[in-house]
Amino acid sequence: MNSYLRVLRQPDFRYLFLGQSASVIGDRVVVVAIALYVTQTTGSATDLGLILGCQAFPLIALLLLGGVWADRLPRHRIMIVADLTRAALHTLLAVLIFAGGATVLELALIEAAFGAAQAFFQPAYTGLIPQTVPDPLMQEARAVTESVGNLAFMLGPAIATGLVLGIGAGEAFLFDAATFVVSATLLFRVNPRPRGEAAAPAAVVQLLRDGFEEVRSRAWVWVTIAVFMGAVLCIFAPWYALAPIISRGSYGSAGLFGLFESVAGAGAVCGAIAGIRWRPAHPLKAGLLLVFAWPLMALLLALRAPVAVVTLASLATGFGFSLLMIWWETALAQHIPPHALSRVSSYDWMGSLALLPLGYLLAGPLAGALGAREVLGVGSVVGIGLLMLALAPRATRELGLTSTQQLARDIRVEARGET
Repeated sequence: MNSYLRVLRQPDFRYLFLGQSASVIGDRVVVVAIALYVTQTTGSATDLGLILGCQAFPLIALLLLGGVWADRLPRHRIMIVADLTRAALHTLLAVLIFAGGATVLELALIEAAFGAAQAFFQPAYTGLIPQTVPDPLMQEARAVTESVGNLAFMLGPAIATGLVLGIGAGEAFLFDAATFVVSATLLFRVNPRPRGEAAAPAAVVQLLRDGFEEVRSRAWVWVTIAVFMGAVLCIFAPWYALAPIISRGSYGSAGLFGLFESVAGAGAVCGAIAGIRWRPAHPLKAGLLLVFAWPLMALLLALRAPVAVVTLASLATGFGFSLLMIWWETALAQHIPPHALSRVSSYDWMGSLALLPLGYLLAGPLAGALGAREVLGVGSVVGIGLLMLALAPRATRELGLTSTQQLARDIRVEARGET
């Protein structure tokens, strides 16, 4: 709690944190709300896949451009525009639903514009957090924001289900729109501190090249991004496309998929709490080792392991992923020049998500031809191999604390009288 209070005493971070706390809950609500609304209106998995794909494609396509602008313009201003744009889009969607229902085409177009706005928001957000806290508090800031995100991962689906099935889909999208308004309002009060040199004026293409060089010159960055590009294709997409079907066929209830997801969310909250204070000597190596629970969880489901065992693996998956995200984002903020941080973040997001639409498209047909359990099982084994490759670079295994982080650790040790 002292760590929470210490970082929340920073006024700029506090405004950012409160605004994103509202926004991330709305994000989790809307993902489930879209699925439930499409299921209620058309009942077509193809329609749902089309809408989700329309949201994902502009997000992936525009992330690099979003990173360039986030390194050139005030990041909180970009986030405000993105928040207000997304609020307007989901207000429009709510109005269409109230007026008699949104068509699949209308949903697809609105979500495509929504994904485009998110492409500008995400790199700016990654680059803004280090500008709202002193460097020694950077990991605490990442852990606090991660804990709220993981809590939203737990609560969002329940809120969405209650709104869509209990009140109406229009109200669910209005709720999401309101969270973006709250976020934008609080962002107006953020006054980021200067950090590092500003990006030199240059053409967009040159800025993209410079950002790519920052990635290419660090094996621990580009190898990790490449590995997760493959892991998203082999594990993430098949899990979300096939795990509900496998749960119903293996255990008699698709609802167990919701249980696994909720338990993973609980593990992620625990991981975020641990991440406030836990600073291993080699954080990236530790995070990658912990996240081996992810393909193991999917493999156990494919093998029809006992529910208790899959549930335990889900808890470990959430715990490991949460810590990996905290340590990864902290490492980027500490080792990447501040003026290039948003561009490197955009390469990270684009690379990690690049094959996600393809994964969604392939999972269903492959399951029909080979079997859902077989597809998920093979993908899990490939994922284990990929994570092993992530640990291959010496730089990944040996990446350690920066001098600033070491200083922060020494200060805490001295404060506890342990020196």
